[in-house]
Amino acid sequence: MRKTFLIMLTALIGALVACQTQQKKTVPVSNRWTEIRAQQWGTKNGWLRGSNFNPSTAINQLETWQAESFDTTTINRELGWAEGIGMNVMRVYLHHLAWEVDREGFKKRMDCFLGIASKHGIKTVFVFFDDCWNPTYKAGKQPDPKPGVHNSGWVRDPGELLYTDKTLINTLEAYVKDVLTTFKDDKRIAIWDLYNEPGNSNYGDRSLPLLKKVFEWGWEVRPSQPLSSGVWNLSLKKLNKFQIENSDIITYHNYEAPEKHLAAIDTLKRYNRPLVCTEYMARRNNSLFGNIMPLLKQQNIGAINWGLVGGKSNTKYAWDEPIPDGSEPKLWFHEIFHSDGTPYKMEEVNLIKNLTGSK
Repeated sequence: MRKTFLIMLTALIGALVACQTQQKKTVPVSNRWTEIRAQQWGTKNGWLRGSNFNPSTAINQLETWQAESFDTTTINRELGWAEGIGMNVMRVYLHHLAWEVDREGFKKRMDCFLGIASKHGIKTVFVFFDDCWNPTYKAGKQPDPKPGVHNSGWVRDPGELLYTDKTLINTLEAYVKDVLTTFKDDKRIAIWDLYNEPGNSNYGDRSLPLLKKVFEWGWEVRPSQPLSSGVWNLSLKKLNKFQIENSDIITYHNYEAPEKHLAAIDTLKRYNRPLVCTEYMARRNNSLFGNIMPLLKQQNIGAINWGLVGGKSNTKYAWDEPIPDGSEPKLWFHEIFHSDGTPYKMEEVNLIKNLTGSK
């Protein structure tokens, strides 16, 4: 009886140890940078300034990255205009479906883009996931723009498919880890922006599980570049808390006038990490190059405005003010250049050049 009891006890202890070991293996361990490491990155990279970029010939991320529509001629020409006004960084959205269709080709196109950007003295911020605009998507030819409608063809990633396809999470994990592993030490990449505006499109806290997952995947690879996800909406408290507490550097969006933008800066500075504003500049909202970009430079905060060249994304039109006949808006919402390279406002270009020290 005693022998049998000891055998059972030993087996029970073994099972408990195995269970605890398994739990330890599955509990993610944050590999977030220390404040010192983050500040060292900030000192090394200096003042980042640039735009959110997709070529004017692409309506969305899929048209940017699919083999049949990857437009190196336009990319090279438009990044040349960015170089000409002293920009040194571009924020560029990826999409998992382009990777899923053609994994190696997708990564080769990423490498090609990085080569073109680097030639123009520009580093890249790559964005993985996105909760904005259209909920569904498909590979192949993308839709034509709807006249006068802001971002009429932009697509979320992963969007609604995450809630209908239980296997998709495995694809997303493989995608993120593959891309991060391939480019983990690439000096042409400034930042990995893991998730754009989580909780947008009325998802709210439904986006929190994927946000946590993408950070876990990032920590497992632990690239040499910083991992971040930008805060953008004060009401999303759980999301904001996780983003702030787990990002290597602090990124954020702000399309407000200077007073509110400065209040946001004062709040975020308390975390003692480099700050990069990865979206700003909406002329209708009094978020302008003239009143925001000098403020960001003075505060040594990265300044990445929305939009470089007016094109198929239609982001010269305001979010909520469509012009169905496609006529020219009285005031461009975003963008710096027309598609022929002519500045929308020469005084803005001159200001940017002055701030960046470009001749």
